[in-house]
Amino acid sequence: MTTPNAPTPAPKPWEHTKSGQGSAADPLAARFVSSLDYDKRLYTHDIQGSIAHARMLKHVNLITPEDLKEIERGLNEIKSEITDQGDHWPGWKVELEDVHMCIEAALIEKTGDAGRKLHTGRSRNDQVATDLVLWVNESCQGIVSRFKNLADAFVELAERDGSIVMPSYTHLQRAQPIVVGAELLAWLEALCECQRRFFSLTYNDVSPLGSGAIAGSSLPLDRKLSAEGLDLSTISMNSIYATASRDVAVDYAYALSMTSMWLSRWAEQWIIYSTTEFGFITLDDLYTTGSSMMPQKQNPDMLELIRGKTGLVYGSLMALLTMCKGLTIGYNRDLQEDKRHVFAAYDAVCDCLDMAARIVKTTKFNEEKIKQGLDKGFLDATSLAEYLVTKGVPFRTSHQVVGKLVQDCRDKGYEKLSLLTLDDFNAACTDSGSKPVAEQDVYDWLGPENVVKRYQTAGNAGLSGFQEQLKSWKERLKPTD
Repeated sequence: MTTPNAPTPAPKPWEHTKSGQGSAADPLAARFVSSLDYDKRLYTHDIQGSIAHARMLKHVNLITPEDLKEIERGLNEIKSEITDQGDHWPGWKVELEDVHMCIEAALIEKTGDAGRKLHTGRSRNDQVATDLVLWVNESCQGIVSRFKNLADAFVELAERDGSIVMPSYTHLQRAQPIVVGAELLAWLEALCECQRRFFSLTYNDVSPLGSGAIAGSSLPLDRKLSAEGLDLSTISMNSIYATASRDVAVDYAYALSMTSMWLSRWAEQWIIYSTTEFGFITLDDLYTTGSSMMPQKQNPDMLELIRGKTGLVYGSLMALLTMCKGLTIGYNRDLQEDKRHVFAAYDAVCDCLDMAARIVKTTKFNEEKIKQGLDKGFLDATSLAEYLVTKGVPFRTSHQVVGKLVQDCRDKGYEKLSLLTLDDFNAACTDSGSKPVAEQDVYDWLGPENVVKRYQTAGNAGLSGFQEQLKSWKERLKPTD
């Protein structure tokens, strides 16, 4: 309840048609519509867009050179103040709802009528759409730099431990032998595709500025000039779509979600590798935590949190899609919530990329532990089948022969196909209706260490493929002048 001596709240600058004080009179309503708690981080982009807009207004003679000078002075002062004071800047006022109106109100305080002219031909609808485009452009650079740090870490680890022979897995069952470096560079290849998605965002080079609230303006605005002032190559072609669309936010959240998904898959694999049962890797003590009850524990909590934060990022994408699904084609206030979700997803992915780089940089693959179990699972079975192919046996027949030989090993308690004799190999060929083709050179095709040296297809996961890929990645990641 308002006390008799309490000052009457001032009406919001955009609610002059109301007979009373409008939403400013109700503190809950003022807080409910405010987006300041998250959109204030757009202040540099909002000021950048305002300066470009003011310069355009001066160019088309809608404001004077003196007005422009005052506007630029005021906005630059405000930018410095916010940079210095952050959340404590006195211009942040909940009753003004958002970053745009807080900056405009502060500008009017500093410049008077010059500041009142800035909003000529502009709406908060095209203003925020422009701010979002500018923020996405800038934040993409932050993501890309983090990709680079993580890529460098994977390459460094590949150089250290990349030649270690290890099992690969499909269905989480042992498949074929590979080298550690091939798997490390597989994660790097996935992350490269994630990075490409950010570069392929097509909306972040299009300026919505000048679209107004929905229909444009009857004033002679030069939208292309404004776009040039923002380093955007083109302007939106339809003012209704430009102010109603949040495609850039949804696509950006999708790119963040794919990045989070691949980081989660990597985290899961390394969580498994770090278990006592596997023991393939040792994580640095910096990136494990203890148990409040069990003193021996070293839990891979950082990896688990990378996996867990994927839910937040996915949730942001689904929130954006859900927010947009029932809206009519014009601007609706629902769209104000877009930044809350985009910023949350971005912050989470940035943290995960940073943490992943630190983990990769300090992790060690345990060659002796991996070697102890390398003969289990008949990793060389496919290689034996391919050997028979080189001797003229059809692949389906060779597949059948090797399946029988694996079963023979199990019956005899052997863990290695190389323990079989030439007579065993040739008997299996004869039983399948094939000629006995196995010779002494069959043993050169057996054993994981031999197999990884024999792979020759482009992109293979053996020594030759790893070495070629490593060379390529080192070249791609070289610093450019």
